[in-house]
Amino acid sequence: MATNYKLLIIWKGINTMFSDVDIKLKKRNKILFSRDSQCLQDLIKLIQLQNHRTLVMWALDCAKLPLEQFEAKYPDELCPRTCLELCEAWARGKIKMPMAKRAILDSHAVAKRIDDSEYGAFCHAIGHAGATVHVETHALGLPFYELTAIVLKYGKEKFPKPVSEKINYYYNRLLYWQENTDKLGLAWADFLLKDTTPNKESLLSEKRKLKQ
Repeated sequence: MATNYKLLIIWKGINTMFSDVDIKLKKRNKILFSRDSQCLQDLIKLIQLQNHRTLVMWALDCAKLPLEQFEAKYPDELCPRTCLELCEAWARGKIKMPMAKRAILDSHAVAKRIDDSEYGAFCHAIGHAGATVHVETHALGLPFYELTAIVLKYGKEKFPKPVSEKINYYYNRLLYWQENTDKLGLAWADFLLKDTTPNKESLLSEKRKLKQ
């Protein structure tokens, strides 16, 4: 059984963990989290340890809640759901990349069409979750955008607790999929079965360190 990951807000302090978010809020940035966000460092380290299949399962799983929230407000916008469905089919080897890629782009396009910053961020989160099938570096797009939506919902003074709870959720779901992905006997596209390929999020981290 996975060990519970203690809430970041308790252990590391609000000011330190979310100082970059406060700066980006003041600048009115559209996306409030990044690979440099202190609150995401433990999650990023865990992501870097995973094989591609585990990250696909984690991203598609975690994208279900933002999809549910999005559809509650925009029930007639079908692109985000289609994105997740086709990307799962791609991961299973049932369809090829071009069809899934179109669905991913369509999910991102909904954000512009609805002109709603909070719910548009959900569309981007879902698009990145689907694109994780293509490459591991898209996995972090899910928390970057979903957490942005949470900040927009709760505002500057009240976001730390729900954001910390969501990061806690991400971390524990990833521990779950780390343990269970390959126990489920699922079908996979051939390119997702190559465990000798280095984790691309880890490779990106090394490149970033060399540039610093």
